[in-house]
Amino acid sequence: MPTSNQYVLIRQLIEAARNNLDTATQLLRSLAGDSGALPEIKPPTHTAGSVQRTEQGAVIIEGVFDGQNMVGPDGKLYSVPANYASKSKLVEGDLLKLTISPDGSFIYKQIGPVERERVVGILTHDEQTDEFRVLAKSQLFRILLASVTYFKAELGDEVVVLIPKGTVSSWAAVENVIKEQMAGITPLAVDAVTVPKTAETTSSVTDVPASPRPRGRKPGSKVKAVSTEALPSDEGAVPLIEI
Repeated sequence: MPTSNQYVLIRQLIEAARNNLDTATQLLRSLAGDSGALPEIKPPTHTAGSVQRTEQGAVIIEGVFDGQNMVGPDGKLYSVPANYASKSKLVEGDLLKLTISPDGSFIYKQIGPVERERVVGILTHDEQTDEFRVLAKSQLFRILLASVTYFKAELGDEVVVLIPKGTVSSWAAVENVIKEQMAGITPLAVDAVTVPKTAETTSSVTDVPASPRPRGRKPGSKVKAVSTEALPSDEGAVPLIEI
């Protein structure tokens, strides 16, 4: 009995085939014109959901992303790296192309993204399956653990997710996380602090450098200061001293 993943793949292949037929029909009509003569048409090298092998020995497989893995045309599941799926925000139903190189490395590429819908939900945790889920639109969507770890999300945080538009899905792709403690908080404006002018803040003290000790002065000798009244009134003059 076909699985749900195979049903998704069949639906995607049918939609792709219908779109290809409509496009081909329009192209034939435009090329034929009034004469009705059709040019020679070469078959495509591969179609959506096909498997082919290159001359270099690489294998190219096209399939549908089911929210966690890629479903091949034969219903086989191909593991998609969680970090790649999370950072690329892959949505259930996206068409992927997997290239398996001769050395065994897997290279994924998104070739047919489905139309997306952005919704906001709450991050929850399923105790039975030990999985994180997002409650949105009265539905619990499964999400990748790598997304929770990348955004450092915690239970109760608001989560912005992407889901296929107009299609029933069980998986969602995390786009962003609104931390619970930041919700509803408006940043406060910081006013400039004005320091009032006072006698202490406006006054200034000018230090006068000490004069070097004259030559011949003995330690402990008395110094007599000469009155500054007898000196010229030049500002900044240093008072004379008498040994």
